[in-house]
Amino acid sequence: MSSEEFEKLQEIFKSLYDELKLMPDRLLKCQGEEKKRLVRTFDERHGEAVEVLQGMEQELIGVPSSYRNTMSTKLRLYRRDLGKLQREVKSSDLSSTFSTRPAEGAYGIYSSQNEHSTQLQSQRALLLQGHEHLNNASQSIERSQRIAAETDQIGVDIIEELGEQREQLDRTRDRLANTGENLSRSRKILRAMSRRLMTNKLLLSVIILMELAILGAVVYLKFFRK
Repeated sequence: MSSEEFEKLQEIFKSLYDELKLMPDRLLKCQGEEKKRLVRTFDERHGEAVEVLQGMEQELIGVPSSYRNTMSTKLRLYRRDLGKLQREVKSSDLSSTFSTRPAEGAYGIYSSQNEHSTQLQSQRALLLQGHEHLNNASQSIERSQRIAAETDQIGVDIIEELGEQREQLDRTRDRLANTGENLSRSRKILRAMSRRLMTNKLLLSVIILMELAILGAVVYLKFFRK
C-alpha cells in the first residue's frame, strides 16, 4: 500500500513542479502587483510541494529496503530540483526589478503559459481528489478487514461452544444408554422374580391341597370307618 501512496504523491509533486518551473520566466516578464501576486503563488505552490515531499518521506517507513533506496534517491533529486527552482525564482525576482516592460510578443507567451498553468492546477486537483478517494477506500478496506476478523473470531467461538455442547450431548446419550441397559436388566430381574413367586404360590397351593386331603382321609378313617 505504501508504494501506491508514494506513486500518487509523486504524481502530485510532478504536477506542482511543472507549474512551478514556469514561474521564473514569467517573473522576468511581469512587474508591479502582478509580479507580487506571482511570487505569492510560487510560495504557496512551493509550500504544497514541500508538504508532498514530506508525505512521500513518511511513506518510506515500512517498505522493503530495496524499494526504499529507490524512493530515497528520487526524494533527494526532487528536493534538489525544488531548491534549484527556488533559487532561480529569487534570482528572477531580483533581475526583473531592473528589467523593462516585455515585448509585445511576450503577452501571447504569457497567455499560453497561464493556460498551461491552469491545466496543471486542474490536473493537480484531480490527483488530490484521487488521492483522497484512495485514502477513503483504504480506510473502508481496513474497516471491512476488522469486521471480517471479528466475524471470524465470533465464528470460531461459536464452533468451540457447539463442540462443547456436542460433547455434553454425547455424554448425556451415553448415560441414557447406560440407564436403558440398567432398566432392561431390572425388568429381566423383576420378570424372573415374578415367575419364581408364581411358582412358589403354585407349590404352596399344591402342598395345602395335599395336607387337606390327608387331613380329610385321617378324619374319615377315624370317625366314619368302622
